[in-house]
Amino acid sequence: MTNIIYIVADDLGYADLGCYGGREAQFGPVSPNIDKLAEEGMMFLDGYANSPVCSPTRFALMSMAYQYRLRGALEEPIHSRSKGSKTLGLPPHIPTLPSQLKKAGYYTGLIGKWHLGYPPHFGPRLSGYDEFYGIMAGGVDYFTHKSGRGDHDFWINEEEHEEIGYITDLFSDRAVDFVHRRAKDADHTPFFLSLHYTAPHWPWESRDDGHLAEEISSIFHLEGGNIHTYRKMIHHMDEGIGRLMEVLDQYGLTDDTIIVFTSDNGGERFSDNWPLVGAKMDLTEGGIRVPWIVRWPKAVPAGTVSSQHCMTMDWSRTLLEAGGGEIDAKYPVDGVSLLPVITGKVDQFERPLFWRMKHRAQRAFRLGDWKYLKVDEYEYLFNIADDARERANKAKIYPDKLEDMRNQWLAWNETMPPIPEDAVVSLIYSRADMPQR
Repeated sequence: MTNIIYIVADDLGYADLGCYGGREAQFGPVSPNIDKLAEEGMMFLDGYANSPVCSPTRFALMSMAYQYRLRGALEEPIHSRSKGSKTLGLPPHIPTLPSQLKKAGYYTGLIGKWHLGYPPHFGPRLSGYDEFYGIMAGGVDYFTHKSGRGDHDFWINEEEHEEIGYITDLFSDRAVDFVHRRAKDADHTPFFLSLHYTAPHWPWESRDDGHLAEEISSIFHLEGGNIHTYRKMIHHMDEGIGRLMEVLDQYGLTDDTIIVFTSDNGGERFSDNWPLVGAKMDLTEGGIRVPWIVRWPKAVPAGTVSSQHCMTMDWSRTLLEAGGGEIDAKYPVDGVSLLPVITGKVDQFERPLFWRMKHRAQRAFRLGDWKYLKVDEYEYLFNIADDARERANKAKIYPDKLEDMRNQWLAWNETMPPIPEDAVVSLIYSRADMPQR
């Protein structure tokens, strides 16, 4: 059976990686190992996250369905104030990618960020993971491992864990150890590893910035950071991924191990999203279009590029199918398998993609070359194939097209639960540079 590694960066911009056109840093290439994954596999140019903010995307990743079906995912995002809540999290009874792979015979592990609700009502091992090493919150200081509320947030399974170290490196170390342990498993049980980094999410701390941990006013770090530190943070993550690739080679696991790499949403303060506009919290392209790379030497042609439209839940559905797992028919799954595309059997197929946000009453719908966008009371129609930067509003030129796409979005929205009035939008992520007219 095929091993699976699902790597998720946090707030990584569309063009932060070298393979997506990113510029070199002062120290050289930012992402040589991730770039190598692209060289040895397939990279997607029109791949999206299910949301422009972290925890809603993670609900979709786990459930393989539109996140709007689950109450906890309607927070933008889940905040540490939800500790103790019985509703703001991923319900343990919901079938997930790890739980269904576990039923198919996989050993499952999550290393890194959970951000899908707090114990005792929610947690990784209640939703299909055999082991967990990481954080429950949306972000922590890279050295003190304290969350936005100042609480220490580092866990092994259900036990709080104290460990000194830069958290990106600790996650990488644990991932390498995970593969070592699974490779030596006498029963040769296939593994599914979720490696969900917090990098390059704030606070802006590289491996050399331990002195900042006691100086910054909060982990939001609004007064700090720069592009140089940001690129180092990506590079530290990339180094860990390189070590993971090496250990797969060491045990002869490379050819039949699927590695998928992506980000949970678009970039933030210091990210490079070129040529896209907007960022985290925006349904403009910069908030939702993200890198998607898959390497599977046994089945995916090396050095290939795809223009297939897809989003997070599609990749989770794809990995479930690749691992021989089954959908639970009692629960809706909106994700569509990309196996025919990544194995070269099909070039691409039509894939309608829908989004909505309580923040600024945003709507978005991508179909083919076209995108319908609404921000506050303003509506837009863009030809993304010609205008990825979303600057030429075609709404007045093609009113019938605008109406048709609006109606399709409205029809889709009727199939989703409404956004409750008490759903929280985190103001720390609120932006003011989206299009107004």
